[in-house]
Amino acid sequence: MARVKRGVTAHAKHKKVLKKAKGFYGRRKNTIRAAKAAVDKSMQYAYRDRKVRKRNFRALWVQRINAAVREHGLTKSGIEVDRKVLSDMAIHDAEAFGVLVAASKKALEYLKDATPNEFESAVK
Repeated sequence: MARVKRGVTAHAKHKKVLKKAKGFYGRRKNTIRAAKAAVDKSMQYAYRDRKVRKRNFRALWVQRINAAVREHGLTKSGIEVDRKVLSDMAIHDAEAFGVLVAASKKALEYLKDATPNEFESAVK
């Protein structure tokens, strides 16, 4: 069986890691052992933070909706539109958001005949 020399594949692997480590500080960008560790850790951070970014945006949308709804005198809404669209509407299309809030207030009217605490907690 013929002998296999592995220098070409090793060089290619190192080159791939060092390309990903471009821009890192110190030895992390040009020493293969340090670069490999740094790139592995950076990939873990990237995976984790893709999830965190979704979480942060959802929290931002909730805050924007809450602020916009409170301007119209409500504390929660009965409209089934996703938070991203509601947030965008609240910022860029206040008139359409006002229509949704009015529809939501109308939907909450049935609580007026209920106990005062239920209505007050829903509409302020």
